Amino acid sequence: MSDIEKIQGITPNLTKENVDKLLTLFPDVATEITDPATGETERAVDFDALRERLGDVAEGNRERYQFTWPGKREAKRLAREPITKTLRPVKERSKNWDTTKNLYIEGDNLDALKLLRKNYAGMVKLIYIDPPYNTGHDFIYHDDFTKSANEIDNGEYNEFQDQLVANPETNGRFHSDWCSMIYSRLSLAKDLLSSDGALFVSIDDNEESNLIKIMDEIFGAKNRIAIICHKSRASVSNDKIISPNHNFVLFYAKNSSILEEKRKSIGLDPILDNFTYDDNDGRGKYRLVPVDGPGGAKKGNPYYEFLGVHGYWRFSEQTMQEKYKNGLIVKSANSLYQKYYRSDAAKSRRTATTWWDDAGLTSSATTQLKKLMGGPSFDTPKPVELIQRMLQLITNDDKQAKILDFFSGSATTAEAVMKMNSMDGGNRQFIMVQLEEYIPQKNDAYLAGYHTICEIGEERIRRAGEKIKSEIEAENAQLTLDGTPKKVPDIGFRVLRVDDSNYEDRRKNVGTYSQDNLDFDVDITKSDRSDLDLLFEALPKFQLPYDVRIDTLSRSEFDGHTVYSVDNGRLLACFEPDIPESLVRTMAAYKPRPSYVLVSERSLPDSAACTNFVEIFKQSADSKTGSTKPYII
Repeated sequence: MSDIEKIQGITPNLTKENVDKLLTLFPDVATEITDPATGETERAVDFDALRERLGDVAEGNRERYQFTWPGKREAKRLAREPITKTLRPVKERSKNWDTTKNLYIEGDNLDALKLLRKNYAGMVKLIYIDPPYNTGHDFIYHDDFTKSANEIDNGEYNEFQDQLVANPETNGRFHSDWCSMIYSRLSLAKDLLSSDGALFVSIDDNEESNLIKIMDEIFGAKNRIAIICHKSRASVSNDKIISPNHNFVLFYAKNSSILEEKRKSIGLDPILDNFTYDDNDGRGKYRLVPVDGPGGAKKGNPYYEFLGVHGYWRFSEQTMQEKYKNGLIVKSANSLYQKYYRSDAAKSRRTATTWWDDAGLTSSATTQLKKLMGGPSFDTPKPVELIQRMLQLITNDDKQAKILDFFSGSATTAEAVMKMNSMDGGNRQFIMVQLEEYIPQKNDAYLAGYHTICEIGEERIRRAGEKIKSEIEAENAQLTLDGTPKKVPDIGFRVLRVDDSNYEDRRKNVGTYSQDNLDFDVDITKSDRSDLDLLFEALPKFQLPYDVRIDTLSRSEFDGHTVYSVDNGRLLACFEPDIPESLVRTMAAYKPRPSYVLVSERSLPDSAACTNFVEIFKQSADSKTGSTKPYII
């Protein structure tokens, strides 16, 4: 091995990936083109040759069904375009950094999705998003990074140079801008889903029809499972012709055939549970369901009095008496109810419908969140129970699943994941992504001390996690000696922030470094970046997740130098400048033998050090454990 592989601070070029896939299928359509700006030659597709291989195709002005808008081509290009960004760890805002598997990412979700794609592609079981509904009052991402000084002075950008712009109905591209914004993000999100994964998107009337067309195009209409009506409010709005009391939840599978097969083989239909049970009779948790109404009259039951209340009851008088003697009929105010136990619900599985109006799903999420956060109100959070319903549908068979929400808002999804894990002992992991959007100073949340949406989301996760922990500990305290204590789920999270690469722009764009060019390098690491920053930028190269275990090895073992062990020794890394040969030999002799070793440019000052570094690891290889591959970043 004469060269050290160079890790580039750039995400994959998806256009090149697609070209490579085509050329793998049809190698005879390959050609080469030269970039006039750089003079570099790269492989490309000869479309005339491809057309000959495929035969007659639709082209030119032939009429065909399609959904398009001004900016669609740019949205596709933007999704494919590589970026020189990284995820920087923020340990001081994290919780249980060393042990947690949960992630909270601050920054533009388009950038975050590109960064996640490298080491999370095909690994996410469930995605839920609640994007801006484009009501005319929303702020949306404006994916044009050409900023004027006037715009910056007017405060339209935050400190990370992300842009949110108002999208009023007077905008001539009102629907087009929203469609472009959501298209590029959904196309990247699809790559993250596992083969049996699913995506849920909340939306209202403003963009529902457009969103269906976009998702049909990206995921395929055959993978549209359902358009769910979610009863989102119980009150009536008197300022409209008809009161809008529901939103839509678009439910798509990555592959509907796989999801359907799993449903048949292992039963993915959920236990329909609104999570609002009492537990005061010693028989377990229950909820109250009415026993009056038109159902009794349809059955032909007579109109009769029971416990001083007249009505058409769903049961005969004899059955009502038996249920009452067994403590199953309860009178409240001037109505009668039957106790419906959670254990009975577990026995009677039934397929979910497209109408979701259970009490828990229409409860006041704003009130619940306000109580949890101790005072300030927050705008239109989704009910935790709504996302728990989705988790039941998709992850009942996989309690280790990864769940992604890249319009995280107040982090309802994170709380739902932790609650589900507390209920069934699961180890589901959440990945939240939220732009560090500033809160208006007149907002209750700002007056309570929160300055960004991220601060709200992170604090909510902390509080919800501690509440779950205290409830479990109280429950465990009541156990008998032979009882099994309940496990507290993972209530921690690592905070990561989308930022520019840790290296200056003058970094070489080459795949390998050799002794011929190393002498000409200077240290281009930015002065404000830590060892952990450098390590996290390298993780995608080794297909290591951002929740991977990271240990700082004993300095005494490495002559006082700082060496990191990643994934229980799979990767060893040191970012100190001018590392001595003795340290390199100690790393090469480390047991168990690492698969990779990583150093920074400043670690190897010249070509001689580079050559020596490679040779030491080559000599340490043996037939049983193989060799350690060296990398530089």
